Amino acid sequence: MIDLYKIRIFSTLMVGLVTSLTSRAHHGFGTFAMNEDIQLSGVVTSLDFVNPHSWLNFETIQEDGSLVEYSCEMRSAMTLRRSGWTPEMFPPGTRISIEGSPDRIDSRACYVSTITIDDAMSLDRYSQLIGAEVDIERAGRLDNGKPNLAGDWAAEQRVMTDPRGRDGALVPLSQANDYGIGGVPEGGMAIPGGRGTLQAEIFGDPNRPRSQDLLSPVDLTVAGEAAFQRLREIPTLERSCDPGSIVSDWDIVGTDPVNRITQNDDLVTIAYGVHGRVRTVDMRRTVHPIDIEPSWTGHSIGWWEDDVLVVDTIGFEPGVLVRPRPRAAAVPHSDQLHVVERFSIDEGTFTLKREFVADDPAFLSEIYTGSTEMMVSNVPYASESCEDFTPRL
Repeated sequence: MIDLYKIRIFSTLMVGLVTSLTSRAHHGFGTFAMNEDIQLSGVVTSLDFVNPHSWLNFETIQEDGSLVEYSCEMRSAMTLRRSGWTPEMFPPGTRISIEGSPDRIDSRACYVSTITIDDAMSLDRYSQLIGAEVDIERAGRLDNGKPNLAGDWAAEQRVMTDPRGRDGALVPLSQANDYGIGGVPEGGMAIPGGRGTLQAEIFGDPNRPRSQDLLSPVDLTVAGEAAFQRLREIPTLERSCDPGSIVSDWDIVGTDPVNRITQNDDLVTIAYGVHGRVRTVDMRRTVHPIDIEPSWTGHSIGWWEDDVLVVDTIGFEPGVLVRPRPRAAAVPHSDQLHVVERFSIDEGTFTLKREFVADDPAFLSEIYTGSTEMMVSNVPYASESCEDFTPRL
């Protein structure tokens, strides 16, 4: 089985890498009225430092002297942490001022564009308080001669070209200043729902099924199409904290997770910052056991091909193979999913590359492939919690 699949990996990687998860993008603006402005001041009562979005809760005094509680949305806890923001910045009793956009559904909710803390520190939504680069000494290889894949890894952050997060496109952090404030790369598009876009004028229901014109980014079988139709009928907010797959949760744009790899001669473990799930890759086996208990992580065996770690995984419980991305809906997978990953590292730049091939004969009528590059993370791995506080009708 392994020898046959090695041949298949090589052929599909040569022809299939055009389909890549690196194009997945920002979730959009939900029900925030991005064409409108709101200014609020008050005193912090609490902070929900969670994914997919953090929420700052505070009290503000109305004209009649009454206190009203507001909740305003910031970026994901994981992305804030990678940008140097911490919960300790917002202890209860802190005075804040916010410039942002109101929510169409909840009159006591808003989107944070700029926040001033204690009249001293003013931060835009995408302000970076720590650098993204990491200056460390790192061994390129382990004592056994194998490449050193161990460490905390994260893809480059994606930020909006408008640091206030109101309009423009989502681009890698290193390109944030290349297109002007709110600019869009050539051939790219502004995030739907941002200031000035058509979607900003349209009332949005966060509990609606995903638009019926969204397509699958991969061809499906008849059974796969039926499962795909059932999946997109589920309101987005009902599954915003559901796990994806080992394919999609390695790198989620907008959440920017930090993942951790540990390795020795016998085992490699992969810990996902999203939900804190951990996979174990057995380097001692050459075939999978027959009696695999289906799970989100499946059962993984691994081997080295020169300096490339190849990981073969089967034994999945049905789930979501691909998370939603621009003009494409989430794609389900069956219990027949088979994923092969190839991990390699550039010993000069310490860039970790992961390529994958996903095959699901029950749901997919073609092989699904992609690749992602990650850097040594500027913050340590942490298992981040998920709780969606987005206003609902």
